[in-house]
Amino acid sequence: MNTKLRVLSTLGALAIVVGACGTAATPTPAGSTGASASAPATSADPGSSGATGALKGELTVWHSYGSGAGTEATALKTVTDKIIAANPELKLTIQDIKFDALFKKFELEAASGGGPDLFIAPNDSLGKEARAGLFLDVTSKLEGKLANASEVSVEGSKVEGKLYMVPESLKAVAAYYDKSKVATPPTTTDELLAAIKGGTVKAGFLRGSYHAFGFWAAFGGKLMDDKGKCVADTTGVGDAYKYFQETQTAGATWYEKYDDMAADFKSGKINYIVDGPWASGGYKEALKDNLAVVPMPAGPKGPAQPLTGVDGWYINTNAKDPDLAVNFALEMVKPENEQVFVDVAGHIPADSTITISDPLTLKFAEAVKTGFPRPQVTQLDNFWANFDNALTLVLTKNEAGLKAATDACVKMNGANKIP
Repeated sequence: MNTKLRVLSTLGALAIVVGACGTAATPTPAGSTGASASAPATSADPGSSGATGALKGELTVWHSYGSGAGTEATALKTVTDKIIAANPELKLTIQDIKFDALFKKFELEAASGGGPDLFIAPNDSLGKEARAGLFLDVTSKLEGKLANASEVSVEGSKVEGKLYMVPESLKAVAAYYDKSKVATPPTTTDELLAAIKGGTVKAGFLRGSYHAFGFWAAFGGKLMDDKGKCVADTTGVGDAYKYFQETQTAGATWYEKYDDMAADFKSGKINYIVDGPWASGGYKEALKDNLAVVPMPAGPKGPAQPLTGVDGWYINTNAKDPDLAVNFALEMVKPENEQVFVDVAGHIPADSTITISDPLTLKFAEAVKTGFPRPQVTQLDNFWANFDNALTLVLTKNEAGLKAATDACVKMNGANKIP
């Protein structure tokens, strides 16, 4: 997002000069691949305060914070324990769902009348699931309650002008590196490739369209034109794919699994990765003062432009008590509660009044400002699987970059019924 960036939430405004787009197949890891777990939250001392009014009733809450990288689960427990302490008549059943299964699991359960009352996730599948009628339209329930939320976060919570999410934070990827091993981080794609070849940078990248997307713009890549037609085949996406092959040949590792990449960075097996702010807590614990963050490198056609997404609370249309679910979500994003996620888990708050003091988190705040906001148009529903498959073919079958981009575009346009 540029400094005054507006999310392109309608197709007419799309002009997707995207160097990035989110993923349904490999969506933004909201701290994501931990094993599923269910744990009723226990009541604590009701003497602590924080709630603006009593919350009474039962809620089932999903999240995907059980990642092998970050500390989001710790922040979640701290805040929910506090809320329960202030609201002894509130019972929470909290479940940690693997991120790569989260949206599919929700769709299956919600479509049959089940699922959680609410869950927190990025807006990877917001448009798809809102149009399917799985999310509650919370526009009227949030009237006058998002005064401090940034414009980008509010617009990123909308589909066709209606709010379907209580915005919590923003995210975009950047480059983490170990400054005890990488004295001068690369600022261009040529420098990065040379450093990988020379052995000073031991790079690791996730083999997924969300993490790789920022490189597209560096090579002039665009996903769609202003009509919603895929144009990755006629822009620089093929060149970006070719560059990925060159990094792999030079010695970079392209990981199939997010947790494997995170573990290798923590252990020192690799010293340079592209990842998001949700993982910063875990990386700080492992690398201590040697952890640093810089923007993704610029390329021959300009700066990288990672996808900027919005995380927030979704209310299931099947929620037993929608008002309770909305009020709980609003309690979770109150400044004193969101500050915990900022300080402990490196979140970039949707609330523009909240202070970020950590220098690494501030770097990600800049990435958010310069990233490309994920639009919620229907055409994106057919982006993820097709381009994840293209990236896999490029990196595992050595398929030519332009061919992979062209084939993915043809399939995407065909699915979208665009000639």
